[in-house]
Amino acid sequence: MHKGFSVLNRRFILHELREAIRTEAADVVLLQEVLGEHREHSTRWEHWPEHSQYEFLADTLWSAYAYGRNAVYPAGHHGNALLSKYPITRHQNHDVSTHTQEKRGLLHSVLAVPQWPQPLHVICVHLGLFERHRHLQLQMLCDLIAREVPADAPLLVGGDFNDWRQNAHALLADGAGLEEVFITAYGRAARTFPVRFPVLRLDRLYVRNLRASTPTVLNTAPWTRLSDHAPLRLEIER
Repeated sequence: MHKGFSVLNRRFILHELREAIRTEAADVVLLQEVLGEHREHSTRWEHWPEHSQYEFLADTLWSAYAYGRNAVYPAGHHGNALLSKYPITRHQNHDVSTHTQEKRGLLHSVLAVPQWPQPLHVICVHLGLFERHRHLQLQMLCDLIAREVPADAPLLVGGDFNDWRQNAHALLADGAGLEEVFITAYGRAARTFPVRFPVLRLDRLYVRNLRASTPTVLNTAPWTRLSDHAPLRLEIER
């Protein structure tokens, strides 16, 4: 989300982002760098929403939402968010920060999907910029899954892993039984950054106990002018 601003913070584009997300009409949306509050921006920028950015994005399409506050500063805070057309029975944000200057979290939500015998577990991820920090955070992700997600429950894990060296795949497969959907479908993770000329494979979608189909990178307009990362889209079924 880049906190609702274009690359280099030149334009406030939250309304454009909402329209683009609404056009995809996804049942579940995972977001990173969402502002929960910013008192200075709210007085400076025209058309700043009255409520949090995740509430503004949810609007009337997604009846449920969850937010995990990661970074806190004098003017406000930001973190990960999840929008859902299904009820969220519970959610919890897990602090996986490994450095005082780089706050990171794992937002774990449990969704009641109609006709499914078990709830869907969704973990929204945004990992650190340094490899040694990411390694620790991936271990914490595996520990969270082992502790909080039943072995036979459907699980989706997605977000910005910042894993440009591709080390997460083997660790998550061995430590949590996760499969990356683009690797399964096409043999390689998707190139997502920078969105106009994607080179790095930073953003991922992992599943367990789910059938995944048609994984797609959204790297055309309007996304090329709305974010520095290309969003990912996926269809899943039990």
